[in-house]
Order: sequence, then structure tokens, then C-alpha cells
Amino acid sequence: MRLLVAEDDAALLSVLVRGLRQHGYLVDTAARGDDALHRLGVGDYAAAVLDWRMPGIDGLEVIAAARRRGWHLPILLLTARDTPEERILGLDAGADDYLVKPFDFGELLARLRALLRRGGAAAGPTLRVAGLQLDPSAREVRTGPRAVTLTPREYAILELLMRRAGAVVTRQSIAEHAWPAADATWNAIEAHMARLRSKLGGDARVSILAVRGVGYRLVGE
Repeated sequence: MRLLVAEDDAALLSVLVRGLRQHGYLVDTAARGDDALHRLGVGDYAAAVLDWRMPGIDGLEVIAAARRRGWHLPILLLTARDTPEERILGLDAGADDYLVKPFDFGELLARLRALLRRGGAAAGPTLRVAGLQLDPSAREVRTGPRAVTLTPREYAILELLMRRAGAVVTRQSIAEHAWPAADATWNAIEAHMARLRSKLGGDARVSILAVRGVGYRLVGE
């Protein structure tokens, strides 16, 4: 599931990206409002987290422009402002929810989950390859009738492979999405692929193939 996070505070942006990726989300970033609006126009995002105060254009202008263009993805607005009037202003601009800084990261995750549930199709359609299904809205993976329990890192890897099914996904791409806070060794990636293969089993009717020296690709049997 891909998110856009727009925040001009580099330290906070780094924390948000690291935490969201550790919980299995694919994350794109912007540090300016005009860049955020451009990314919303060309990307396929399940939701966006936007700071109110950004250079270029502010978060409210981004939200208002997005709504005028008919983009209905859930948007969570981050701000240091906390008066009732300012909350009303943010929600009236088209934000779906509002979180005041400083905030607990667990609360941000919970609010995002609630927005994605409400957004329904905004999180994107269920991904299917052979007998394997991944529902981005519910964050569920199934092989036929069987639910598969994955760690956040395993989920992030599998979603990336499924979204690019048939194509080679490089080790660098896998590392950036699943190990944002540290460099992933080749052995660590191989170990996670082995666990994924084991958890998916034969019912999935898919293979995760190693492309020597490059990365992996997921194919249906």
C-alpha cells in the first residue's frame, strides 16, 4: 500500500518514513507543497499525510486543489495549530482527519488505518497472482481460503513483488522499502525470501525466483 508523506521538517519526515515502512507501507515523500500536489497527480496513493505549513504552497492549498480535481484519497493533515477554528478550517479544506504536533506515532498509525478503512477502494484493488491474494485495505494475505500471517517487513516485500509481478525487483528497491533504517545485507534479504516461500506454500501457486546478482521476481505457476 503506497502513501505520500509531505513534510518540510527533514528530521520528522525521516522518522515518519522509517516508521511507516517498518509497518509495511510503501512511502513516497515531498518537502514542498507544490511537489506534493504534483506527486498526487501522477502517483497511485492509498492515502496522504500532509503538513499544513510547507514552502511552495501550504497543505490546505494542496488539499483544496486535490479536491477540486476530483482526487478522493484519504488525507491526514499534520499541524501545530490546535484551536477549534483552525481545525474547522483544515477539515473544510477537504482534509479527512487532523493530527496536532507533537503526536504519538501509534496514534498516527491508528488514524491512518481508520481512514483507509473508510476510504475503501482508495487503498486500491485486491492484488492477485495465481492462488495468492493481497488486500491492501485490510492488509490481509490469503492463499485460497487460508490466511497467511506475515511480519510488517514480509508484507512490505510481498506487496512490492506483487505490484510488479513478472518483473525483476532489484535488491536496492527491496531494501529501500523493507529496511529503510539500515542497509540490508544480501543474506538478510535471502532469509526473508525463504520465509515468505515457506509461509505461502504450494497453495499460492506462485514462485519467488532469484535473479542472480540483481534481485527477485514473483511469477504465477
